[in-house]
Amino acid sequence: MCRRAATDSLDATIAVMCPEQPALTIPGAGPRTVACALAMVLSVAGVARAQWPEFRGPTGQGHSSEQGLPLEWSETRNVVWKRPVPGRGWSSPVVAGSRVWLTTAVKASGGASLRAMAFAVDTGAPLVDVEVFRSRRGDALNPKNSLASPTPIVEGDRVYVHFGQDGTAALTAAGDIVWKTQLRYESQHGSGGSPVLYKDLLIINCDGADDAYVAALDVNTGKVRWRTGRRMPFDQAYATPLIVRVGDRDQLVSPGAYRAAAYDPLTGREIWRVGYVDGFSNVPRPVAGHGLVYIATGFQQPSLIAVRTDGTGDVTRSHVAWKISRGVPLTPSPLLVGDELYFVSDGGVASAVDARSGEVLWQHRLAGNFSASPVFVDGRIYFQSEEGITTVLAPGREFRQLATSRIDGATLASPAIAGRSFFLRSDSHLYRIAAQ
Repeated sequence: MCRRAATDSLDATIAVMCPEQPALTIPGAGPRTVACALAMVLSVAGVARAQWPEFRGPTGQGHSSEQGLPLEWSETRNVVWKRPVPGRGWSSPVVAGSRVWLTTAVKASGGASLRAMAFAVDTGAPLVDVEVFRSRRGDALNPKNSLASPTPIVEGDRVYVHFGQDGTAALTAAGDIVWKTQLRYESQHGSGGSPVLYKDLLIINCDGADDAYVAALDVNTGKVRWRTGRRMPFDQAYATPLIVRVGDRDQLVSPGAYRAAAYDPLTGREIWRVGYVDGFSNVPRPVAGHGLVYIATGFQQPSLIAVRTDGTGDVTRSHVAWKISRGVPLTPSPLLVGDELYFVSDGGVASAVDARSGEVLWQHRLAGNFSASPVFVDGRIYFQSEEGITTVLAPGREFRQLATSRIDGATLASPAIAGRSFFLRSDSHLYRIAAQ
């Protein structure tokens, strides 16, 4: 399949050669023009390979293959640009081609203007600022939430934004709205879970206090293709599902209140489920590896459970490989690197455990409180606190801290990584940070 890529040269779009075509031809163009166009294509292709298209990156698990990232930074060091972001929002930035996308909620008459914004990767210049929905809700949300917390997701020339019960939409790369829809559920503390893409479906957890279900929307029309109800819709959750390959089929692993389930992503049919009595308001996105999926069970008495993914039906008694109840995060997602699983509690206790057995290898308190999910890049693990402090650790079975850095403002959004750069969102600004 051929896809199009866009560049921001005078906000224009160039046609990109498809893999099945032997050459790029531009009618009436001379050799130099064609060579320049090819150079642009190769440049755009390089950016595309490095893009960060969704919450927690191209794998959905916080990993980047980028190299040459800075170890340290400050407000005066290794900041390529810093641009103000209006309103309030904790959606994480995503990077596609030459644009960085995020969402925000700006105070407006009678409520808030829910907006999608794009900035130029090279300069930070604002390129798109469009109102997608109006919300009548005020700021009476959980202090760690906002009306614009779910992270956008980008594929090709489409940008998908989700504002929870206020609405979901598809936009073009230029900011034109393709479709809008509203999934009905009541979320007391706002929304947090981000959508995921699977083939031609946009899949969203809708875990409200009044109703709880998972829905798949047609990416072309926004129409509901399937909807699967949860069995215990008596509390809410804010998690993002994860696509996991098990044998010869894919599973959509979706945490919810009191239980997590794996579904067939094409049909919504439940494959397996695992229960946890005291878990609701789940936020962390699962990670997977070694034939296991690692799930944080939420509030009350939080645990981190490792579940074997080859089961069917209720696997609560048969497929939980191990369980940990100390230092478990309520908000940040875990990170799997090799044979170790790393996570940090909201209060700042970082842990490393053996991913196969659950054996605790080390625990150490980091500076600050935590909401952002850690990332692994260039052989290092970066933990970003709510106070703007980033602590860098070396992966391994012993604790080894490499550096700390700080920017101004609160930082609850998770970092994006592309083009040998970090893109960090504070409560007031978007940063591009790169080695200089």
